[in-house]
Amino acid sequence: MSVYDYSVKDQRGENFPLSNFKGKVLLIVNTATKCGFTKQYSELEELYEKYQEQGFEILDFPCNQFFHQAPGDDEQINSFCSLNFGTKFPRFKKIEVNGDNADPLYVYLCSQNEKKKYKRIKWNFTKFLINKNGEVVERFEPTAKPSSFEEKIVAELKK
Repeated sequence: MSVYDYSVKDQRGENFPLSNFKGKVLLIVNTATKCGFTKQYSELEELYEKYQEQGFEILDFPCNQFFHQAPGDDEQINSFCSLNFGTKFPRFKKIEVNGDNADPLYVYLCSQNEKKKYKRIKWNFTKFLINKNGEVVERFEPTAKPSSFEEKIVAELKK
């Protein structure tokens, strides 16, 4: 299996197969607009603008599970991110990443950790680097600034 076997809901609530990103390097992130890490949107957008033409995509999944730090509907979240951080990368419907209602994509992502240390998402802005084959390469915790693993993105793009 790979992330390409999953479909998610786009902002309009329609199924969006992740196989549309086949052959690209992905960074999948659960986000929140009222989180202390929300400033990471700026760095994420910088990376996106820098590497998108080389086959890099960031997939943004708002999540309100952590102290309700992603209030508002999908349209409000999208407007906030566009206006405050100029984000252009794909944003999908708000989801849950843990528990009985966790999105199947996130159940899969969490199961791919070799060490099985983190079976759950700890907080907003947990990031998963996905290679061109749709496989999880590495997981970065919320405290990891996007610029701190830029070289790993570049390495995957060169493969």
